[in-house]
Amino acid sequence: MIQLLFTVILFEMALTLSFVFKTPLRKLVIMGLDRAKRGRGPLVVKTVAGTIAVVLCSSLYSMAKIRSRWMNEDGGAASPNPTDQVLFAGHMLESTLMGAILFLALMIDRLHHYMRELRLRRKSMEAAKKRAQTQGDSGDGKSGASDELKSLEGETKALRLKLEQLESELETKKKDLSAAEANAVALSKQSEGFLLEYDRLLEENQNLRNQLQSLDQRFSRSGSKKNI
Repeated sequence: MIQLLFTVILFEMALTLSFVFKTPLRKLVIMGLDRAKRGRGPLVVKTVAGTIAVVLCSSLYSMAKIRSRWMNEDGGAASPNPTDQVLFAGHMLESTLMGAILFLALMIDRLHHYMRELRLRRKSMEAAKKRAQTQGDSGDGKSGASDELKSLEGETKALRLKLEQLESELETKKKDLSAAEANAVALSKQSEGFLLEYDRLLEENQNLRNQLQSLDQRFSRSGSKKNI
């Protein structure tokens, strides 16, 4: 499951980067998202997002439950066993990845919305310029077209400012995501260490049981000899 979550995050990061740079791929991505938002696409996306949110809440609840087992009855912290530590690290890794997936999905949706609005504004502004050029030397027509162009230019500037703000927020969130991925890799390595330690403890436990059984057999044999 963790590999699937990493794959989804990388896919969402690629979509987000396609919005940032003006390439032919951006047009294809916008067209694809336009088609995806038609018909049953929004329902499917909401269903998947709801499922991820439910699994995220379940992981958080499991983490809280494991954390509560680490507390003594008097409120003091108890020494956690290796199994609980491994489970806690796994749930933390999954929760971090699922939260990043939901956040990137929201960012992609907002970027697509603003890009589409910007394209519509540009088209309307180009149409207004063409109408102003065809109106000739009419003073009233020129003043109306110039007012419309000014209003459209003001709206375009506002949309550009919003887009710049979103890009700056995206850069900061990308840095946070990189830090979260580094933390996730560290947690994964820690989990592997916990599993190795757990296997070693199981092996030592089995050896101690075998020694106890051999000692019990010796005591039973010695007791039977004394009775004879």
